[in-house]
Amino acid sequence: MDLALALVIVAVLLAATVLLGLVWRRGQGRARAVEAGEVVDPRVLESGPFGTTATLVQFSTEMCTRCPGVHRMLSAVADGRAGVHHIDVDLTHRPDLAKRFRVLQTPTTLLLDGSGLTVRRFGGPPTRADVEHELDRLTKENAHG
Repeated sequence: MDLALALVIVAVLLAATVLLGLVWRRGQGRARAVEAGEVVDPRVLESGPFGTTATLVQFSTEMCTRCPGVHRMLSAVADGRAGVHHIDVDLTHRPDLAKRFRVLQTPTTLLLDGSGLTVRRFGGPPTRADVEHELDRLTKENAHG
């Protein structure tokens, strides 16, 4: 094989890998609408009652390095809003919940409405602004609906 051709192939593969990585990273922590959302029973999560307005359900593991920071942020957001609760579910010893809620990475956060219906999903660490935006959207939807 010609050295120039080999270098071109390596450069193309490297560029494709970088591009795919950037696309994947851009999607991390972004809210995604949940089609045919499931109503979650708090007993399944072995948690207390859900919030009357919304509940932020964070799925974590013991080995997740970003989970503690996300936990602090979500707790602060929930504490600053009436009717919003934050629940942290450790999947380390609950693989059944990871399978049930299709959690492929931690942290994963579900936004539930006041009835426990899953309306949004964040894969990866969300930003505070994105969480606040989705809570505002949910509050507006509830006010109009």
